[in-house]
Amino acid sequence: MTITEIASAKKRFLPILLQADEEERMIDRYLNRGRLFVLNGGDAVCVVTDEGGGVLEIKNLAVAPQFRRCGYGSAMIEFVGNFFAEAFSLLQVGTGESRATLSFYEKNGFVFFRRIRNFFPDEYTFPIWEEGKRLVDMIVLRKPISRQYSLQAFSAIETKYLPNQFPFDTMTARKS
Repeated sequence: MTITEIASAKKRFLPILLQADEEERMIDRYLNRGRLFVLNGGDAVCVVTDEGGGVLEIKNLAVAPQFRRCGYGSAMIEFVGNFFAEAFSLLQVGTGESRATLSFYEKNGFVFFRRIRNFFPDEYTFPIWEEGKRLVDMIVLRKPISRQYSLQAFSAIETKYLPNQFPFDTMTARKS
């Protein structure tokens, strides 16, 4: 596997980016300010942004359909976590309330941080559906990536839920 950072002409990867974020207008909000990493020339992509306060956010993580369930998404998460471990403390992702997606991130070490109510209806111009369910709230997950930041300390301080304990239908927003 080869992962390459793309600094220019990022929109050429729009077809695969749209698989993770269905609205081009939303991708335009982060693509230019973000750092785009591409696996094997386009089999998978990951866009991350600096959100301040030591937080690096995955804005888009997409794997081409023929390569799903091959470990490419996990490889991209591991790569960006290691690549940015000296500069950031936390890796964050915001996603819809889909069991499959939340389970994927949980398996990759993320834990619940907060819920953003009505994110999808408020921010997208059309309904977003996943697993037959309309997405409404964004679920924000975090995991430590700094070598000095332990998962045990992170879990105790940042969230009341540990991995394998996502209360999918009862999460509430946390003040930050």
